[in-house]
Amino acid sequence: MTASSSRLVVGTDFSETAAVAIDRAVELAQRLGAELIVVHALSPQPVAMAIPSHIMLPPSLDAEVRKASTTRLERIAGEISGTGVRVRTELITGSPGQSIVDLADEVDAGLLVVGTRGLSGLEHLLLGSTAETVVRRASCPVLAVHPVDGAPLSDVGKVLVPCELDEDPTAMVEQLTVGLALEPASTRLVLLYSDHLPFYLQPLIEDLGIDRVGFDEIEDDLKSRLEPTAARLREKGFTVETCVREGDPTGVIIDTARREGADLIAMETRGRSGLAHFFLGSTAERVVQHASCPVLTVHRPAE
Repeated sequence: MTASSSRLVVGTDFSETAAVAIDRAVELAQRLGAELIVVHALSPQPVAMAIPSHIMLPPSLDAEVRKASTTRLERIAGEISGTGVRVRTELITGSPGQSIVDLADEVDAGLLVVGTRGLSGLEHLLLGSTAETVVRRASCPVLAVHPVDGAPLSDVGKVLVPCELDEDPTAMVEQLTVGLALEPASTRLVLLYSDHLPFYLQPLIEDLGIDRVGFDEIEDDLKSRLEPTAARLREKGFTVETCVREGDPTGVIIDTARREGADLIAMETRGRSGLAHFFLGSTAERVVQHASCPVLTVHRPAE
């Protein structure tokens, strides 16, 4: 275990989903012998600004919220201490997603655990954006869990690994053994490549002179191009199979995870911004939002 992996950070908003994230973080801290830091972020805006004007509020509401949050964190820490895990808490002020990322950087965390509700529409905008911010900006690996992800990580047997043909996910897969304490001998990896033309180019195929051959004609060739990576991972003790499907990466990843009965999705995400992030960085965030199992994301430096 590396020096930084001896410290884990888990974010909580005191919701049921956050409780699942804490359970997974405690499990990992036990298996890794790591210290666990439980963090809650308070909005920098006065609490009263978010409360309807017709509701009567005590004059010291912000102070009361801070006091109640501190008490709740202490209660959580007490429960965790009972498991034998070294734990401390942090109450910070700031935008939840970025504040949690900043704290993880400050303490040199080896892993950041966060809950996500996997909602859509306005609810998702309000409740799911913290996890997506963390996934997009964290420099350490992030484990995102959903309300239904109650099974312990020790039960993980099959991991879906989305990858590109020109990128080697071996370093990312090592996080399964270092950060999640999974044993290669008992872990089956499914390397997945989704063959697709970026959606923003699809209307321009004829104008750009792009000649698309049928997927059936190239499927075997694409699988063979995944084999060198599969072979390297087999040498590390993993059982590995390859899978190539046609379609938008987000949909293909989510659907394949369900079809394969994956216990975990492990994928890289890039630290991009602006238009590049819109086209390339949002796949991991959408997968985190909609996946039916926990998602481990490992940051690849911005290009």
